[in-house]
Amino acid sequence: MTVRQALEEGVRLLDEFRTPVARLTAEVLLCHALGRERSYLYSHPEAELATAAGDDYHRFLVERAHGKPTQYITGHQEFYGRRFLVSPAVLIPRPETEHVIETALRLAPAPEAFIDVGCGSGAIAVTFQLECPSARAFGADISAPALELAATNAARLGAGVHFLQADLLEPVATASLDLVLSNPPYVPENDRQVLQREVRDYEPDVALYGGPTGVEIYQRLIEGAARVLKPSAWLIMEIGYQAEHRVRPMLSRWRNVTTIADLAGIPRVLAAQNQPAGPPP
Repeated sequence: MTVRQALEEGVRLLDEFRTPVARLTAEVLLCHALGRERSYLYSHPEAELATAAGDDYHRFLVERAHGKPTQYITGHQEFYGRRFLVSPAVLIPRPETEHVIETALRLAPAPEAFIDVGCGSGAIAVTFQLECPSARAFGADISAPALELAATNAARLGAGVHFLQADLLEPVATASLDLVLSNPPYVPENDRQVLQREVRDYEPDVALYGGPTGVEIYQRLIEGAARVLKPSAWLIMEIGYQAEHRVRPMLSRWRNVTTIADLAGIPRVLAAQNQPAGPPP
């Protein structure tokens, strides 16, 4: 089978299973099987596939046709211009989460110390440390497998991030941080059956579901952030598309509460500034 034939066969199979963006997905999976860049598919359309590559490609197509996310098949996902390793132990980083990075760079461009709470693959912690290399960076997650992958990503990309296994901010010292970043679990448990199968059946529950309404974790996160942030320091959180009206009131004691919309105009990030230092005694 030639490269061209393999690609067309893959598109037909994925179309049959109504897989979104079938051609692009087939291209990505064929490149992964061949260990080649996408340009190779069109510069060498008559090249013959080795048996091993053809077998791998067929397996990848079947996995994707039955719902396994492409990122878990290839083992990586781009985020903020960098390639992160991913696995079913972590949530796949989404482009929308880049708004957390952009907001942090605007509001707190030179923190001495920050933490990414619920760090997963390390996408936020690693990215922000590389953008702010003088900062002491920390990533916390309740999942040991997630932390292992995050540490691998930090090492691969040359980021100096310290990772700790923790439930939110429990082990962090009071008033020690300039910035708290988080993309916490925020899908309502009652929405499980309406999620895409790629998400529901493959991504980790611990990184998806935030309680019955999806906002239960935010109250604990906000209370913890108020404890660990220095005066006037920033908390920046990603929120679900219907969560703003539930989460924003939790920030009633904070200053400069700001909502940032994504490119579709959906509220995506909430930023809030801690109270300033009190008057001297």
